[in-house]
Amino acid sequence: MLKHGGRLNAAVAHYGIAPARWLDLSTGINPRGWRVPALSARIWNRLPEPDDGLIAAAQVYYNAPQVLPVAGSQAAIQALPLLRAPCRVAVLHPGYAEHAHAWRHAGHTVTFATVEDVHAVVDDVDVLVLIHPNNPSGTRFATGQLLAWHERLAARGGWLVVDEAFMDTTPEASLAPFCGRPGMIVLRSLGKFFGLAGARAGFVLASQPILDALSEHLGPWTITGPTRWVATLALDDRAWQDTMRAQLLSETRRLAQLLAHYGLAPDGGTALFQWTRTQRAAAIHEHLAHLGILTRRFDEPPGIRFGLPGSEAQWLRLETALAGVVT
Repeated sequence: MLKHGGRLNAAVAHYGIAPARWLDLSTGINPRGWRVPALSARIWNRLPEPDDGLIAAAQVYYNAPQVLPVAGSQAAIQALPLLRAPCRVAVLHPGYAEHAHAWRHAGHTVTFATVEDVHAVVDDVDVLVLIHPNNPSGTRFATGQLLAWHERLAARGGWLVVDEAFMDTTPEASLAPFCGRPGMIVLRSLGKFFGLAGARAGFVLASQPILDALSEHLGPWTITGPTRWVATLALDDRAWQDTMRAQLLSETRRLAQLLAHYGLAPDGGTALFQWTRTQRAAAIHEHLAHLGILTRRFDEPPGIRFGLPGSEAQWLRLETALAGVVT
């Protein structure tokens, strides 16, 4: 299994710092996520119902014609490669490593494409996998460009798979409205923006034949009843969503300015994280970890990703630690 951010227990064991003393900035998860209300016993006592309102709420929220709830987008990342015979797949690099891992594990031929290379490789592959906005670089593509790439792939039965895990603060840039088109597949999740990573709630937006094949592969009850209930309420909470979008966009600008002030000007990011390319990534990661601040280090290219602090005390703690990086 690949390593990810959020492995706090491993950090506790490695650095000998108690869990309560850690500031975890390694995941890109909203530190002030949607507040989950108390759940009634009835929700725990019954099997999940497919007509409980979750699909309708997701269709409205994502502005998508068809959606399939899944146990986090990770479930779809691992299952989609099993729906195609071995073929040629290009995956954006750097990017979320699970995509390439899943396609390669399923027997496909996987190549990596940088932002500059994507246009040139579209006609040489059967599947193009993009993380949009990218994790960790924050790279974005124009909607017209994405649709043009999809058209070229779909013309020969290919797929464009777009992981939009960090798209919630900029819904106008989503490809969700176009997911009725053959070969257009978008993955969404409640883990980042809503801060509900532990619920393992995600959605696949695609044409009905793809969703039917995926549903047949995954089987029934892929999401628990309590998670479906929570997800429906969160997707329907427009007031919270609007307030949180504005707040996160403001705070990520603050984070970018803070990093730049201490010589770590970001090379990209989203509303939930900032990413700095630096040959000192390993040293900075270690320095902060010894102070109880967990970040996400990348090796190729060398870089470090910072999530958002969740309180003024945490902002001050991060600033104090960054001052030590400079000295």
